Amino acid sequence: MLTFAAAVFFLIITPGPGVLSTAGVGSGYGVRAATLYVGGLWLGNNLVALGVVSGLTAAALAEPSIRTILLYASACYLLYLAIRIALAGSKIAFIERSKAPGMAGGLMLQVINPKCYAVNTTFFSGFAFLSQNPLAEIAIKFAIMNAIWIPIHFLWLAAGVTIRRLELPHRIQFGINILMALSMLAVVALAALASW
Repeated sequence: MLTFAAAVFFLIITPGPGVLSTAGVGSGYGVRAATLYVGGLWLGNNLVALGVVSGLTAAALAEPSIRTILLYASACYLLYLAIRIALAGSKIAFIERSKAPGMAGGLMLQVINPKCYAVNTTFFSGFAFLSQNPLAEIAIKFAIMNAIWIPIHFLWLAAGVTIRRLELPHRIQFGINILMALSMLAVVALAALASW
């Protein structure tokens, strides 16, 4: 069980679209908007985990065209989200401050996020510790996963909000938002390369 908890910690804390976008939304839009976004990520993560546990994910992803559609949808949505984070609070004349992604944005990201599927498949297909009672093991894994997932995402949110509260000069804040957006895109590029 401790090995599982350690795996959850390291797989969730490493930069991926979820945590990077959490920091980006926190930096670009503030605590309230980012908290709603994290709520959507949490719901989406648990829905993906239920899909993995039930076998629906394996059945759906066995079809190569569905995998391809998810990959492109994920890349497009993350590009869109990266642009919104990069330009949040922008003073560029032709860009209005856009509305934060919100709960629906977080949910959508997790449903199309390749890392979410890979991580949840790793969690629930490995690290057996109650093979005599698989339902209890699944319930315990959900509890451990969420007990680690929630604080980690709020730490990333706090990092983003801290950057916002530093009231850095506009060009530095803009540069940080661009860096976060590019980091998200790098994660997508790595996922795309790994799937080829």
